[in-house]
Amino acid sequence: MTADFVTPATDTPAPDPLGRARQNVIYRSGISGITPTVPTSAEKLEAAARRSLLRRPGGAKAWAYIYGGAGSGTTMDANREAFDRRPLVPRMLRNTSRRDLATTVLGQRLPAPVLVAPIGAAGLVRREADLMVGRAAAARGIPYILSSQGSSPMEETAREMAGGPRWYQLYWSSDEQLVDSFIARAEAIDAGALVVTLDTTTLGWRPWDLDLGSLPFTRGVGIAQYVSDPRFTEMVAERVAREAAAGPGADPDAIKVTPRAALTLLEMARNRPGRLLDNLRAPETRAAVQTFLDTFSNPALSWEHLATLRDRTRLPIVLKGVLHPDDARKAFDSGVDAVMVSNHGGRQVDGSIGTLDALVRIREAVGPEPTVLLDSGIRNGTDVVKAMACGANAVTLGRPHIYGLAVAGERGVGEVLDNLLAEIDLTMSLSGASSWEQVDATLLA
Repeated sequence: MTADFVTPATDTPAPDPLGRARQNVIYRSGISGITPTVPTSAEKLEAAARRSLLRRPGGAKAWAYIYGGAGSGTTMDANREAFDRRPLVPRMLRNTSRRDLATTVLGQRLPAPVLVAPIGAAGLVRREADLMVGRAAAARGIPYILSSQGSSPMEETAREMAGGPRWYQLYWSSDEQLVDSFIARAEAIDAGALVVTLDTTTLGWRPWDLDLGSLPFTRGVGIAQYVSDPRFTEMVAERVAREAAAGPGADPDAIKVTPRAALTLLEMARNRPGRLLDNLRAPETRAAVQTFLDTFSNPALSWEHLATLRDRTRLPIVLKGVLHPDDARKAFDSGVDAVMVSNHGGRQVDGSIGTLDALVRIREAVGPEPTVLLDSGIRNGTDVVKAMACGANAVTLGRPHIYGLAVAGERGVGEVLDNLLAEIDLTMSLSGASSWEQVDATLLA
């Protein structure tokens, strides 16, 4: 039910609201002829990121990986269409001079119902991508979900965040000891939750990458969590020993030696911690990439695996990639703490349901109490308000923060987050709400 609207019984002037404060910063700069480096509209931000990346060596591969979706892109379209199909119906004369964007998720107080989504191989955009994103999120008190496919070890990112809230996203490897090692490391960095991604037991059909013959992990990009892991280091050493014992030419899948392959080995060496020359000579450089490719995901993942997880971690468990109401019911019946409605940004299954449509069905199925988050499709503050009106407890922001990273590094991420929070605040106010208790389906047509 929509909360009653009560005029505050005070003559104290309301503080400058977040949205207006952000507008004033931009407009005052405009007096001096200074306009935003990071565009404030989603469409222009995307275009600016594309231009920025395509000007760089290897930028076409970076853009393909960050932007591209599965198949013909119909799931990406479905995500946006689901938001467009649900217009807001603003209410008037409700005194929204004092607004509060804060909310609580899994017992954690957030300044707004927003988390920064995990983006794998973000090092394609900036070498220290995870550190930059982590610092920008921490400066605003927004949780950053560290990716299993990060470009910096989770411990380094956590240190850079200086106490800022962070969660950890887990890809369930085919090696159970590696899964346990990742979980232990996530607990050691004081992650606020373990986000288990379910929809990537194998990679989807991604023409943007396939047509370039490009997968960042084959070049050592996005495997920092692995090469920094003690269990993975053991696995690589075992592989090197096996290959040495077998002798040259024993591997039927060995990469054909070409000038391009030599350049790829050089890129692997650059992306691996340590001295470049040492990495070029070391068999572990190539073996680490091959070991990752062999163990990255687990197509056999099932509900039986999930049943073991509660005994393996003290962290709240979030299942990411849930789209069907029956799966959501089963997840909560299995004792997980939250589900994240997600289609991986439209990158896994072409022709899948839009996430906002799935959210509505799932919320109806599980009722009002369980924690349900929304990932995939969020582009602006209006989207956040619509998602909350449809029953989300919070959302994650994916591609837009990486676009900001491409345009202006850490400052770009911060500006994207500032603009998002400002637009949430203004949209909430102009729709007639002062807090999330006043945002529900009655604000939608």
